[in-house]
Amino acid sequence: MAIPDYQSIMLPLLTFAGDKQEHSLRETIEALADEFGLTDEERRELLPSGQQATFDNRVGWARTYLKKAGLLISTRRGYYQIAERGVEVLKQKPPEITASFLKQFPEFVEFQRPQKDRAGKAAEPDVGETQTPEEEIEVAYQRVRQGLAAELLQTVKSCSPAFFERLVIDLLVKMGYGGTKRDAGQAIGRSGDGGIDGIIKEDRLGLDIVYIQAKRWDNTVGRPEIQKFAGALQGQRARKGIFITTSDFSRAAQEYVSLIDSKIVLMNGDTLAQLMIDYNIGVAAIGAYELKRIDSDYFTEE
Repeated sequence: MAIPDYQSIMLPLLTFAGDKQEHSLRETIEALADEFGLTDEERRELLPSGQQATFDNRVGWARTYLKKAGLLISTRRGYYQIAERGVEVLKQKPPEITASFLKQFPEFVEFQRPQKDRAGKAAEPDVGETQTPEEEIEVAYQRVRQGLAAELLQTVKSCSPAFFERLVIDLLVKMGYGGTKRDAGQAIGRSGDGGIDGIIKEDRLGLDIVYIQAKRWDNTVGRPEIQKFAGALQGQRARKGIFITTSDFSRAAQEYVSLIDSKIVLMNGDTLAQLMIDYNIGVAAIGAYELKRIDSDYFTEE
């Protein structure tokens, strides 16, 4: 048979997880490949990029969609199990589960909303309705990137505090801060003075110093934590600081930094993940695509 699309995989995947046990993605792929009766050739068939098996990719996306709809939950890195909502869905015995079926769940609708719409700007139309092929590719790229950012942030949260510090160093140095990686590594995690985790050079010449606070947290960072950091900066007669967290900042915290004299940049988990993707920290490229158009100058006859 032909390799099933990701929507055709969703119900069998949820049914497979219906035993309420913890499962890995690789285990799931093998079990579903057997259920669909895929041949060895079909199991090995690759995406056009040649970097991943097509069936593996589709199972991964089916799992992602079910997780975004709250039917599956992550238990630890690389593992998942069925959620109570997923159990209830199976009790309804639906003939199939599709993206349209999942739109009954608010979390899934939020996941599918374009990034611009989330920021309060005009929403973009659904893919396939009015966009040009180039726009559809861009929307698809953004969805892949958002999925990668979410997975990346979850992985960062599972790392040790020491590894998180090294990650922060790698990112800031790639962004042009800190001089050499060795200089930055000696600065981060050394201060511990009044709410300051470390210091780093603003540029390679060291013309100014930036103070850093890094929190690998799940809870929202509120105004009291930012006030404490601002006070620590004043104690050092410092003007600039970066507060990095794997969670998010409350509105009060964001409003506070806009009112004080010190320049404090707040970097939440989503921004951290996006910057890691931009600067290739913890990610690897699996393919590249070029969009081309007619070169009208070439066809101009003199």
